[in-house]
Amino acid sequence: MAVTIKQIAELSGVSRGTVDRVLNNRGRVKPETEKLVRKVAKELGYEPNMAGKALAAIKKNFMIGIILSSEGNEFFDDVISGMRQAEREAAAYGIQVIMKTMKGYHAPTQLSLIKELEPLVHLLILQPINDEGIAEKINALAERGIRVITVNNDIENSSRLCYVGSDYFKSGQTACGCLGLLTKGKAQVGIATGSVKILGHNQRILGFNQIIKNKYKELAIVDIIETNDDDEQGYEQTLKMLREYPKIDALYIVAAGVAGVCQAVLESGKADNMDIVACDITPAVLKLIEKGIIKATICQQPYIQGYQSLITAVEYLVHGTVPNQECIIINSEIKIPENI
Repeated sequence: MAVTIKQIAELSGVSRGTVDRVLNNRGRVKPETEKLVRKVAKELGYEPNMAGKALAAIKKNFMIGIILSSEGNEFFDDVISGMRQAEREAAAYGIQVIMKTMKGYHAPTQLSLIKELEPLVHLLILQPINDEGIAEKINALAERGIRVITVNNDIENSSRLCYVGSDYFKSGQTACGCLGLLTKGKAQVGIATGSVKILGHNQRILGFNQIIKNKYKELAIVDIIETNDDDEQGYEQTLKMLREYPKIDALYIVAAGVAGVCQAVLESGKADNMDIVACDITPAVLKLIEKGIIKATICQQPYIQGYQSLITAVEYLVHGTVPNQECIIINSEIKIPENI
């Protein structure tokens, strides 16, 4: 016998209207109530009418919002390509996508973009700045029934639906392992991070530090600079760092701004004696690997991140499918000159 909404409501201790709103993603249900109702429905073996849901989705004209700090950062070209592929597939359900982009990591700007999309969208995909105000806004959206999926970077203390991206801590560990092998475990290391406002960038440095502590105790972090994922800032800050700390003989480039960082290394005359490990395989990084300036890079498959985040959003809106895991981790891979 088919499981009914009435049965789910009675066991959940809520009204049939609440169950209907949860199972059909109609919004305005507290996250804890939604979680309970979906748990009861799953335990009872509730099977939604998928064809009916697809037809209903077309009638609802679902809109998915996307906000990325992608301007001036070629890494996100592949993220957006993956999203556009998923968008084409989502068109079968009548789903539309609206994307907003920004440059850098200015929390008030991101908050303004969220507020701009809020009245238009049913779900938001966000590359979040790790800021208390952004987290509070995500929680407020959840209270209104607008769930948020974080992509490429996560955020602390929020009720986001799930995170789609890499394991940044493991990425940092891997980078330190590579640099340890290159330097035989002894070097003066400079770190060029993207922004201290981005959780993933900080997690990479934490992972890097853990391997130093546990394995490569003679790798010493001398200085940490921010590039804000910008080549010009990367260039200026790296020049300044190398002047202040001329004994630096290894670099870990945590995020974007890679071309600027490496240009500063070249102009300082240190390229021949500098071991550099970076992240991702953007066109700029690829050229620097081919020239032998970057020795290894830790890649995070941006196309898959973009595609998976939007497909997860579609599954949630159309079929009410809640991700089985809080973090959908996309595997990283090491690239060196021999395997690019």
